[in-house]
Amino acid sequence: MNEKTAWSLPGIPGLIALLAGYAIAAVIFFQGAAARDAGGPLGGIVMFVVLSFLSKGFFQVQPNQGKVMQLFGRYVGTVRAEGLRWTNPFYGKSNVSLRVRNFESSKLKVNDNDGNPIEIAAVVVWQVVDTAEAVFQVDDYENFVQIQSESALRQMATSYPYDAHDTGAPSLRSHGKEVNQHLRDEIQERLGKAGVDVVEARITHLAYAQEIAQAMLQRQQAGAIIAARTRIVEGAVSMVEMALEQLSKRGVVELDEERKAAMVSNLLVVLCGERGTQPVVNTGTLHH
Repeated sequence: MNEKTAWSLPGIPGLIALLAGYAIAAVIFFQGAAARDAGGPLGGIVMFVVLSFLSKGFFQVQPNQGKVMQLFGRYVGTVRAEGLRWTNPFYGKSNVSLRVRNFESSKLKVNDNDGNPIEIAAVVVWQVVDTAEAVFQVDDYENFVQIQSESALRQMATSYPYDAHDTGAPSLRSHGKEVNQHLRDEIQERLGKAGVDVVEARITHLAYAQEIAQAMLQRQQAGAIIAARTRIVEGAVSMVEMALEQLSKRGVVELDEERKAAMVSNLLVVLCGERGTQPVVNTGTLHH
């Protein structure tokens, strides 16, 4: 079932005609009563009843709103034209908002692709694009959006690890744009049958579950320490290499292989150590 346009007329001309009809009915009623003609008042009353029934066909449509029309339970169309409108008085009418809305999920506890328990939440921006599907394809489209969005969020979270740990693979923490697009596609696939378009979906909360948060923090800290140490060693080796090269080039001192090894060892200790070094002054020769 897809949306179609229902028949309706501009309401202002119809309202003017209705008021004119009431005036004519009043004139007929009072003229008949003055002339003591039973047909006059009866005609005025019948005309008034008919006009009152026709007045039920008036309705208002606000901006970004649709009126879904039904005739004895059968869908006949939707009116999106703004302002005062008039249609068949027998039509039943229901409002459907076409405005952009957002929904924020609760914090869900799920397992990521590595099996680690995490907490995740997301916000979904959506709007109704097909009023017929929204009203007739699902029982309650607003509740449908909420349940299916959380289901899609759970499904998406199991497809990625929380952290790729320097493997370069997509992860929830490092590939936000890709993950958000995946989440939007997952939700859209579920909500398409309800006439809903997902404008945007993005993660608003992401953390390890409380029971493993401390262990994972230690793991992250260890990774940071290793990375820092690797950088320090690389820099220290470069500095030692430069020192030996400069000493040899300028002829400051001639070092044999054993003394070079000792110098390299001492420089690496000085450059890579966490604490400040204590200088030792050697007043003897190189070999004593």
